[in-house]
Amino acid sequence: MRFRFFIVDDDPSSRKMLHNIIENEDLGDIMGEAADGLGVETTIVIKKCDIVLLDLLMPGQDGIETISRLKDIGFEGKSIMISQVEHKEMVAEAYSKGVEYFIHKPINRIEVVSVIKKVMDHLVLERSLAGIKNSLSMLDVQERNSAPLQNTSFIRSVLADLGVAGESGSQDLVGLIEYLQKKYGKERLKELPSLKEVFSNYIGQAQGRSADVQREVKAMEQRIRRTAARALQNLSSLGLEDYGNPKFELYASKYFDFSDVRQKMREIEQGIETSRIRLNVKKFIFTLYLETIEQTS
Repeated sequence: MRFRFFIVDDDPSSRKMLHNIIENEDLGDIMGEAADGLGVETTIVIKKCDIVLLDLLMPGQDGIETISRLKDIGFEGKSIMISQVEHKEMVAEAYSKGVEYFIHKPINRIEVVSVIKKVMDHLVLERSLAGIKNSLSMLDVQERNSAPLQNTSFIRSVLADLGVAGESGSQDLVGLIEYLQKKYGKERLKELPSLKEVFSNYIGQAQGRSADVQREVKAMEQRIRRTAARALQNLSSLGLEDYGNPKFELYASKYFDFSDVRQKMREIEQGIETSRIRLNVKKFIFTLYLETIEQTS
């Protein structure tokens, strides 16, 4: 995915520095520059810019007013504010208008690259979720009049919200939850049997043979564990960007041990690639099962 940038700053040297950083780090394409926010909104939207870097204080029209006008005409990208001003009220107002991050002057290359990459990651995640939701909405139209698929639709919508609908373990989860519903009906279990037992019974009834059950159980467990780990990663990223994000608030503590969520957030902040978290996969599956039962009651 190639991102499009637009720079708005009344300081020519700042614009040049930002331009050079974006080009030298190959972060994306610069679609234009301006020394004032007045009148640039239409150009930014027409050129389909993804990220706008703009100075907080500018003659004619400041950064906050520019952001407001961009939102009014349908701008769906992200905004990064650049300023020496650290007044709390102005910063709070900028965040309320949709600004994702601040870059402080004097401009520092490391800070600029770090902030831009975080915003780019946020955009990738948002668009991935939006694409999955769009695909699922089309699927829902086809399935709307089919009662047997109502449960599947709910399960897939949750997985889409978690950003894992495209993971290989998602299909395993859909089949597993449907199996549990058929086995227990609307009985409200207090807890699941051991995962090994659940997986073995599910695969045994699905395949109708026992020779490869053990191997398939291990493979399915790995796929589901990777899917749950990816969901935790996505939610933790959302929480770092916005602790009040509706998806983060809805799913984080419900599907995971919150201590694991906090640990994952710390790992992401520190750039730790090898996680030490031991996921509670049983809780993840059991919560999805209970929520599905609740939806069909």
